[in-house]
Amino acid sequence: MERIRTLASIKRDIENHVGEKVTLKANGGRRRILVNKGVLESVYPSIFVVRLEADTQRTVTYSYSDVLTKTVQLVFVG
Repeated sequence: MERIRTLASIKRDIENHVGEKVTLKANGGRRRILVNKGVLESVYPSIFVVRLEADTQRTVTYSYSDVLTKTVQLVFVG
């Protein structure tokens, strides 16, 4: 059985991995899944920022509720 996740526990987990490489799987809508690799750059009270590996100038932001609702999946690489 999967443990119950709250926004606070998700935020704590993500805060512990700042600076690490991640693989993002995001729902792009209309059955599209976007897969990107990058570095977890910073954490804020309601969002987190990932700098994409393919383009060093591009960052993406997601909210912790995106992780809770499984719109975004994070896999920590290192």
